[in-house]
Amino acid sequence: MNNLHLTNSLTNKKEVFNPINKDKISLYACGPTVYDNPHVGNARALVVFDLLFRILIELYGEKKVTYVRNITDIDDKIIEASKNKKINITDLTKIVIDKFHKDCKILFCLNPTKEPRATEHVNGMINMAKKLIEKNAAYEKEGHVFFSVASFKKYGKLSNKNPNDLKAGARIEVSKLKKDPLDFVLWKPSDNSDPGWDSPWGRGRPGWHLECSVMSEKYLGKNFDIHGGGLDLIFPHHENEIAQSCVYNETDKFANYWVHNGFVTMNKEKMSKSLGNITTIEDATKKYSGQVVRLSLLSAQYKQPLDWNNDLLMEQSKTLDKWYSMYSSEVSEKTPDCFNDLLDDMNTPLYISKLHELFKYSQNGDNDKKKEFNKACRLIGLFNESTEKRAEYKKSKVKISEDNILRRIKDREEAKKAGNYKLADQIRIDLNNEGIDIKDEKGKTTWSYK
Repeated sequence: MNNLHLTNSLTNKKEVFNPINKDKISLYACGPTVYDNPHVGNARALVVFDLLFRILIELYGEKKVTYVRNITDIDDKIIEASKNKKINITDLTKIVIDKFHKDCKILFCLNPTKEPRATEHVNGMINMAKKLIEKNAAYEKEGHVFFSVASFKKYGKLSNKNPNDLKAGARIEVSKLKKDPLDFVLWKPSDNSDPGWDSPWGRGRPGWHLECSVMSEKYLGKNFDIHGGGLDLIFPHHENEIAQSCVYNETDKFANYWVHNGFVTMNKEKMSKSLGNITTIEDATKKYSGQVVRLSLLSAQYKQPLDWNNDLLMEQSKTLDKWYSMYSSEVSEKTPDCFNDLLDDMNTPLYISKLHELFKYSQNGDNDKKKEFNKACRLIGLFNESTEKRAEYKKSKVKISEDNILRRIKDREEAKKAGNYKLADQIRIDLNNEGIDIKDEKGKTTWSYK
């Protein structure tokens, strides 16, 4: 397989990726709404589309790929969080954006080509709303501007539902101001205490859906290659983007390929702030490195659900420890054969299994395979730190001293000699919780930083 294949949510089929222009590959992914710290569910989208960005660079060259990942820095959730936390909205968004960028770095995500912020493009949003009103595709009511879903005959083609089904089953903000329950907000009024901009309909702020349409068009054009995001964005966000953009530009094309990653779950339940079952990226990387978290997020194929638990992280941590024994600054100049697995709809589980095979060849002294192995690891964003730096990082996460570690291991050995296996197991568990991995091999006990 020499061509990239992606599952297109628009057709629900795996398709060959045929770019509009091979010299100008375009990718847009919905970025964070900056009202709270990112969690592991958010991180999956970050890592998935970073991987896709890397694949496109490997195929077409860095200068030919434009990756746009927006930041939503005006939204009702942000306003509510600002009031609840009693912090100025500008200060809040700065804190969360800074934290987001730090998390991106920890997860070894490449910087996008462009990272537009919604507040920097409000004039463009006002203009789009005005033009949609002129086209009779939107209407104003008491300072609100609503998009008329009836003006777009193909509404529902992404979510594969007809409007009547959507009306019956979707969670839609119901307003007496709407002509139709499916109509959605392009602009809403702001009172004096909330952020707002002057507009033909009074002081107000843009709707969420409008933001991405304006920013994607500005940096990628009316029709671009790939639009990505989480599975939960298909409806209504992406469906609404398609409707307003197609009507605005008088076309039936917006993005040619729609790629959506599956959910991260905890105990088989979707991880979300509303359910309170989240693990922040910061919390996840207190015990494990960003590379471990990244590999864990790539361990399942991107469309499938991924259950987040400590066993998963421990397994990937041990894998990385093993792989790092073959770390080298020398990498193959050619693209490894296993890259074809990434071209097959980003099949990371199969790709990772091939990495295990390359590792075994490397262990057996095959230097060419070792170079290929190191190249393959870097292609998915691993091996971003040397063996020495990784060891330093792991050590820095541990508060217990080496003398104390050795003393506890001695206590454990004495407990085992006395037949007190319950105490011996507890010492091992306690050390593990403090970031120390204990191994018993050939009558000897060794330890390492996790």
